[in-house]
Amino acid sequence: MEKSPSIVNLAKALKQFHASVGKITKDATNPFFNSKYATLSTILEAIKQPLLDAGLSFTQFPTGQNGLTTVLMHGESGEYMQCDYFMQPLKNDPQAQGSVISYMRRYALAAVLGLNLDEDDDANRATHGAANPQEAAVKASTVAEKPWLDKNSKKYDLVVERLKNGTTTISQVAQFFKLNKEVRAELQGIVNETAASN
Repeated sequence: MEKSPSIVNLAKALKQFHASVGKITKDATNPFFNSKYATLSTILEAIKQPLLDAGLSFTQFPTGQNGLTTVLMHGESGEYMQCDYFMQPLKNDPQAQGSVISYMRRYALAAVLGLNLDEDDDANRATHGAANPQEAAVKASTVAEKPWLDKNSKKYDLVVERLKNGTTTISQVAQFFKLNKEVRAELQGIVNETAASN
């Protein structure tokens, strides 16, 4: 991450932004993981006015090969924070590149702006106690919390199918599953074989 020498005004503006942005609705479903997510257009619509009210703006642009740079700026002071995000698409074609850029834009914005993209927990938090959002984020991303991807499962077959048709990558799969060396090597072999045949 890069930033201006001072981010005092940017931090104050982010505080104002967080007070007004609220939770962002997950309006689409990922059939691969049977989970909901917020589309880029939904995120952009939800943050547009709160960003303007706080005097913030952002820009995102492709960086190098398979990278995306996101810059968050405070208009009045010129302070900024910038981060780069990289992801390798499975195929080297326009559709795969576009999908990866869209995916990176969503998640980079969520990270830089600290957006609440969580699904409704059906009152579990109220019933079992409020969780610290930072602890919850760490817990959700901890490898120990992910299930192993078993070669003899329907999920594995679905992963293989999606790798072959270019709708997912190994790094995306690894965000949701633990992969042992054997499974990772087999998946990489499938990716390599698919890339060689295209």
